[in-house]
Amino acid sequence: MNNKLILSPWLGCIADDYTGATDLASFLVASGLRTIQLNGLPDENLDINLSEYDAIVIALKSRTCAVKQAVNDSLKSLRYLQEAGCLKYYFKYCSTFDSTHEGNIGPVIDSLMEELKVKSTVVCPALPVNGRTVKNGHLYVNGILLNESPMKDHPLTPMSDSSIERMIETQGKGKAALISFEVVEQGQEAIQSE
Repeated sequence: MNNKLILSPWLGCIADDYTGATDLASFLVASGLRTIQLNGLPDENLDINLSEYDAIVIALKSRTCAVKQAVNDSLKSLRYLQEAGCLKYYFKYCSTFDSTHEGNIGPVIDSLMEELKVKSTVVCPALPVNGRTVKNGHLYVNGILLNESPMKDHPLTPMSDSSIERMIETQGKGKAALISFEVVEQGQEAIQSE
């Protein structure tokens, strides 16, 4: 009798563009996770043995499409990841929070949270290796506030605000709360009392 344990991927990731998905997949591989990246909406007829992987990264082109399509594609991807056996989920959006006032980041986060039946999540679009950092709830690009950086003039998603709290509340349904790194370091009780 073969007692070999067959595991499923435990981490499911949805990225809003191919570049971000590739960055994420490379970080996961560098961290030792067996990772596969699927470009575009996954086809349920795709013949891949997903049990060989720890993480699945789905690369969408949902950053600048219509909000409804971004939400629908993200939910389809989530359901695929759930069927694959994933237990944890990560939505990888742009580290400069590229979006418009209407979305797509906020509406996708809202829909994923609703589908997963979770009440809260962390929104922190930092990627220090690319010069994207967050300090006191404001996003910086190479040390310059996002709305003062060259990103302010982006042709599709002009960045007019550096406050993550305001950006996510403008797009999303929920209430944002700024929790400092110092509070996070103190643990769950300190975070919950904020």
